[in-house]
Amino acid sequence: MTAKPRTAVDWLEFLPGRLEQTLLGYDVSRDQIASLCDAAVHERFYAVVVNPTHVRFAAERLADAPVKTVTVVGFPMGANAKAVKVFETRDALARGADEFDMVINISALTHGYFEFVCGEIRDVVAAADGRPVKVIIECGALTANQKVVAGDLVCRAGAHFVKTSTGYGPGGAMEEDVRLLRKVVGAAVGIKASGGIRSYERALNLMSAGADRVGTSSGVVIMEGLRYAVKAGRLGDAVVRS
Repeated sequence: MTAKPRTAVDWLEFLPGRLEQTLLGYDVSRDQIASLCDAAVHERFYAVVVNPTHVRFAAERLADAPVKTVTVVGFPMGANAKAVKVFETRDALARGADEFDMVINISALTHGYFEFVCGEIRDVVAAADGRPVKVIIECGALTANQKVVAGDLVCRAGAHFVKTSTGYGPGGAMEEDVRLLRKVVGAAVGIKASGGIRSYERALNLMSAGADRVGTSSGVVIMEGLRYAVKAGRLGDAVVRS
């Protein structure tokens, strides 16, 4: 887990490289994807997250930039057959995806088919051929015990991150979920907080709680708010707590 900044000014340098700017709507144009990529480069975000159909275009747009192209697998319900998720991963890899955010079979988890879930994650990790895989467990649909089991399965399957939410399911990213998952996965597995994060306060508090990345469709708004708060001296201690 990366050490978090202690001062407001440090957050300005630290946060952009941990933001994954997301555009996963059902009616997204190529012009919107181009704007997404350009904004991510300008703001120095870690990545853009796009649907599989836009991977090649985004990857080509970002070919000369340090911004990664991330796509989703089994999104948003997680109910695709395992073979479909594996195919999605391989296909997106061939199109230029750098990382993958996969949704687990939530029904399988909640009904106790833990080895199936673990095997599904493991097969997607193998299909990603060394690229990072973030496993979306949809915290809002799980009990505390199920979150613990899900985090353990992510570790056992060799994935690189556990991710809190799709943004389409119940609830969103919660600090208490991040803290719980950090206890489960330790320092070796990353945590991506996602779902309903639209302000710099939420982003910084989630990172202070233990998140390594933040997925949001409001990255530009978050950075504008943070810059204004720092300039005005309004970044409170609650935001920069560890």
